Amino acid sequence: MNEHLLDLERTASRLEQKMATGALEEKQILDRLWEHYELSHSDAQAQRVELESRLKANRRIGELKREISALGTPNIGAIEEFDRVNTRYTYLSEQRDDVEKAGSEIRGVIEELTKEMTGIFSQQFKLLSESFQSTFADLFGGGQATLELEDESDILNCGIEIKAQPPGKTLKTISLLSGGEKAFVAIALYFSILKVHPTPFCVMDEIEAALDDANVTRYARYMRTLAGKTQFIVITHRRGTMEEADVLYGVTMQEQGVSKILTINLNDMAKELNIK
Repeated sequence: MNEHLLDLERTASRLEQKMATGALEEKQILDRLWEHYELSHSDAQAQRVELESRLKANRRIGELKREISALGTPNIGAIEEFDRVNTRYTYLSEQRDDVEKAGSEIRGVIEELTKEMTGIFSQQFKLLSESFQSTFADLFGGGQATLELEDESDILNCGIEIKAQPPGKTLKTISLLSGGEKAFVAIALYFSILKVHPTPFCVMDEIEAALDDANVTRYARYMRTLAGKTQFIVITHRRGTMEEADVLYGVTMQEQGVSKILTINLNDMAKELNIK
């Protein structure tokens, strides 16, 4: 009886030892499962499949381990690098959106300004063209002249062609006129601009040098008609221009290196001499 009891106790002790060893092995297996695959016991149970062959399973395990090893060492800083790059990408995307929005707004403003400029230019060009035609006829004593846009679909960027027909001649572009005619047409255009938009004063430096005496007289007398709104300061050597001036300023050099200014008020002199 005693020997039988001792046998049972020894058997129970061996079983308890096996149970403790089994529990320890189970814990170690679960620890490795979590450490290597981040799987809990319940997760592993959910993914459990029946094995056809332990040999095939071990072979598959070996293949998977080699594939995992081939991936190399994990880049621990990849997550931080991703966060940094993603933050930068988000910032740049917002900047791009802001630039595109600003660009769209600027294009809208440019379109409005272009429309307004086109309207103003068309209106002023019409006024200038009409003024040029009348001024040309007055200066030349007849004839006709026109200002024409080279491309009416793009009036802000296209060129302007000047055509003139002095009395008794055919209509030509300004490039085909003689030197004196070109100068007189240019003077007519300039006076046309002053008629449309007068300025407080205007300085002209021998612009009538290429004209003959008859046209110099016409030029000077026409300039006189504009003197009510614009003061003209004219540099000239032509007698016809001087005759229409109110005040003459002359510079002489009686001594080497010493200049002297002479002033003659023609209006005062005319009164003194009783010249009308």
